[in-house]
Amino acid sequence: FLSRRPDRGVSLIELIVFIVVVSIALTALLAVYIQSSSNSVDPIIRVRLVEAAQSKLDEIIALKYDAATPSGGIPACDSTQSTLSCTNTPDADMDDVDDFHNATDTPFPNYQRQVTVTTEASRKRITVTVSAPDGQTLTLAAYRYNF
Repeated sequence: FLSRRPDRGVSLIELIVFIVVVSIALTALLAVYIQSSSNSVDPIIRVRLVEAAQSKLDEIIALKYDAATPSGGIPACDSTQSTLSCTNTPDADMDDVDDFHNATDTPFPNYQRQVTVTTEASRKRITVTVSAPDGQTLTLAAYRYNF
């Protein structure tokens, strides 16, 4: 009696199928890794854009409404209680909202920040636009009221 033992090992076809399946899985994982590593800088750029825009907007909103506005803001220029007229014109002293109209600077290397101020009735719209080196832009706007 010769007893036949079952074959042990892997056939060539099984080996080829295994290699194909592993290579497909590895290719998919590598593609995900490449995609995530190439986009890992995007959140840093967005944070810098928001930081630059918000800091400038906060700085401008903290200032007086107009050069004719007295310290403390009361009475507001052009109000019934005040004899002062709002000038609504920029000057070089950078002590009121209007002075920042068309101001540009670079908050970080290769980033550009521009401010525009427009007067609408008794409020001023402050718009800050920041551009990143890769072309992304962010715009924040707020109103400063005359009160």
